[in-house]
Amino acid sequence: MITDGALVVYKNKPSIVKDRADGKFLIALQDGTEVKVRDKDIELLHPGPVKNFSVVLNQGNFEKAAREVWELLLDDGSEAVPLKELASLVCGEYTPSSAYLVFCLLQDGLYFSGTISAVTPCKKENVAAEESKRAASMRELTDRAEFLERIKKTLKKPAECLPPSDARYMQDVEALACGKSVKSRTMKELGLGETPEDAHALLLKTNIWTPFINPHPSRFSISLSGAAAGFDAPLSDEQRRDLTSLASFAIDSPWSNDPDDAVSIDVSQTPGQYILYVHVADPASSITFDSPAEKEARNRGVTVYLPEGAVRMLADDSIPVFALGLTETSFALTFKLIIDEDGFVKSTEIFPSIVKVKRISYEDADKEMDLDTRDAAALRALVDLARKICARRTANGAVNIELPDVHIIVENETVNIEPIIEYKSSFLIKECMIAAGEGAGTWAASRGLAFPYISQEVEIQNDQLRSIRPGIALSMQLRRCMRPRILSVKPGRHQGLGLDTYSQVTSPLRRYTDLLAHIQIRAVLRGSNPLSADDVSARLGYCEAASLSAVHAERACNNHWIMVYLSGKKESIWDAVAIENKGNRWSVIIPSLALETQVSLQKDVSPNDYIKLALKSVNIPRGEAVFVQV
Repeated sequence: MITDGALVVYKNKPSIVKDRADGKFLIALQDGTEVKVRDKDIELLHPGPVKNFSVVLNQGNFEKAAREVWELLLDDGSEAVPLKELASLVCGEYTPSSAYLVFCLLQDGLYFSGTISAVTPCKKENVAAEESKRAASMRELTDRAEFLERIKKTLKKPAECLPPSDARYMQDVEALACGKSVKSRTMKELGLGETPEDAHALLLKTNIWTPFINPHPSRFSISLSGAAAGFDAPLSDEQRRDLTSLASFAIDSPWSNDPDDAVSIDVSQTPGQYILYVHVADPASSITFDSPAEKEARNRGVTVYLPEGAVRMLADDSIPVFALGLTETSFALTFKLIIDEDGFVKSTEIFPSIVKVKRISYEDADKEMDLDTRDAAALRALVDLARKICARRTANGAVNIELPDVHIIVENETVNIEPIIEYKSSFLIKECMIAAGEGAGTWAASRGLAFPYISQEVEIQNDQLRSIRPGIALSMQLRRCMRPRILSVKPGRHQGLGLDTYSQVTSPLRRYTDLLAHIQIRAVLRGSNPLSADDVSARLGYCEAASLSAVHAERACNNHWIMVYLSGKKESIWDAVAIENKGNRWSVIIPSLALETQVSLQKDVSPNDYIKLALKSVNIPRGEAVFVQV
């Protein structure tokens, strides 16, 4: 019978009975609180009387005695004894303190198991296994404590490196740095911030990572493995228009290896009228709605171009099948645009074709224009047409932005940064691709086709821009006026390009929206049912999220590699252009790096003025470089 002052167990914790009334017990807990409980909620440990917990918790070390009693019970073959008897065997007497001690041994589970009324000794093999497990845990705690001491010494003396065996303790730090976790036990135990940047910094300081480990793709959930979904080769017997007699040029950067567009021009027709052919890779000839390749491309959104290499939206083996100019003739989807003397697209025809494409770099295309050849004449005519298209768009409100850009290459733990030069041929390709996008958008809109149309708003504050003379500073300000593009199944004005209707159709190997546009076009050309507006809209929403992640990842990766490139160039001097005054600091851009940063300028400067900067420090984890004016 449980009386006042008895020691009982409530929710596996010791409690003291204070009173009994109305069929319930009033018990006191260790924290001083009192609660009323039912008889079945508590178990008797000792009848007491117990006045306070100091008597209960005053236990001593009986581990040796507990083991001896366990061995004795095993040798005697005892199956079960009550807790009262076990307390007497282990402690020599049955008291509130010994009763609670044995209860704790029962809860611990190393030597004994069962209930208060029937405690049984654990089997030898179970005890041996548990002791081995606990010893290993103790060793692990000791090893971890020693590791934390080593890492603290390393942080104080960066010249000292952690042994390779310590890498196992840093896995949680790596997970945090790569964005796979939001917490890190190691960072917390060291008193460091649990952020990806702080984790990255620790990995560099301890030499677990080198600067050539780039965590940013992982942070944006970008897989470094390209697409794997298979596809069917295009049908060789499909009816295609033979355009192999046209001089067709796939003009691109020398490092590009997935050419998906080419251009031709026919100037032998009506005076004042141009016929522009934009030939585009034709993966939609075999990749259809909901095929494995289409689904994977939709999930990825775009091909991700990182300084380390490209992560393709379509499987690598799609390039030799669909890219233009890799074989003597290529299958294409051709956009035939009739353009007048004022640069207006008057009509658009779209059809499958066979073309003979000459691959050429921007630099070589510009050199070719100076020659007296058929190809040179065609290239010069394309440049002339591009200027007319651009002039017409500009007159219609297009915002022309010219900013420095670079190509970053990472290979064999070496970073190279090359400025991207603006060539006449790169200008003509840009304008021809825009014209194809306008023509395709108008073609689709005239048929009421659900299509990936692109619109954009521009919010230009003329008073703010009027004082800035043309140059990089003006382009930077104009870029800040551009609102994010809008993807929609309905056409809308693209203010930035000065076009009433626009889409993108010239990179179906690189952008899912272009591939989707081609699949819709192909459905119309075949006389089959294209996707509905709801289906297209759902696909656009799905791929746009993946595309935005890819864009952010590319920017973060580029900045990372610029920081790695700069990390060995302390005190180097750089030419920069002043952009905008922001209080006591200026926003500037370093053209040879395409890097925007902020510095304090001591001399009077104006937007577009060139200044000299010295590099003082680089923080790779935070993606920051500090420059000062020379």
